Amino acid sequence: MPRSIWSGAISFGLVTVPVHVVSATEDHSVRFHQYHLDDMGRVRVRKFCELEDREVGSDEIGKGYELTKTQVVPLTDEDLRNLPLPTAKALEIHGFVPLESVDALHIGEGYYLQPDGPVAAKPYELLRRALARSARVAVTKFAWSGRERLGLLRVRENVIVLHAMRWPDEVRDPSELYPPAADVSEAEVDEAVKLIERMTADRLEGPDFTDHYTEALEQIIEAKREDRDLPTAPEAEQPAGRVLDLMAALQESVDKAKASRGEDTGSHAEVHEMPAKKKPAKAPAKKATAKKTTTKKTAAAKKTTARKPRRSA
Repeated sequence: MPRSIWSGAISFGLVTVPVHVVSATEDHSVRFHQYHLDDMGRVRVRKFCELEDREVGSDEIGKGYELTKTQVVPLTDEDLRNLPLPTAKALEIHGFVPLESVDALHIGEGYYLQPDGPVAAKPYELLRRALARSARVAVTKFAWSGRERLGLLRVRENVIVLHAMRWPDEVRDPSELYPPAADVSEAEVDEAVKLIERMTADRLEGPDFTDHYTEALEQIIEAKREDRDLPTAPEAEQPAGRVLDLMAALQESVDKAKASRGEDTGSHAEVHEMPAKKKPAKAPAKKATAKKTTTKKTAAAKKTTARKPRRSA
């Protein structure tokens, strides 16, 4: 059972719901330490006091705000717990909005809210069911880690979830990153929509949503531990000399998505071979040969040959 990282209450009008906050996510990343490569001795970061020039322990370290180079105001954890803010002890609900109205860029890490004992069970269940039936999310404010934050409450199965949110002024304006004007046809958009439909999944499950990086890293660590040859990465399928126009690329992508689901692909995208670069020294000879050969062909044959694209093998 994960430990509680904060305790307080949800303030919903005149209703108060005491809760514990528990992290809703886990980090399965492989962790590394730093070592001196010559002798594999552990490299550590030690904390030294600049005035006493000695290492200090965690119990001697606290927070401080630097007013000037010579004046620092100390702040204890008790000071921060007793901030003159209603949000220091509670998650105050300020309104309700549809979830689709919230830009995903504003949404941060997620936490589960657990009712604090039997007394909190009824108001907790009341809020959970009301949120689920309204199909809305609650916008709240709370104070953690030395700052007041915006939050979002939603329902996941039978639990209320708190998402920390970024303030509107913390999200950068993307206008300077707008792409240049491009001519995209409706046919190309239709093909892109078809590809989206073919690649749509009901749930984020399966091999495409697995952390293969961690698996590969564990394979390397195991191989080095057993002094075996390291596994090699598969080569990416990027045949040189092939060029696809946008429509052809979309059509081929749709065909591949169909094939992966065992469906009939129907049509196939055309793939053209890029013409080989001619060497300057032999260019005149190639032109002369081409001209001499084409004089023996009829006008109809020349026209057919000119329009027939070369296909890849």
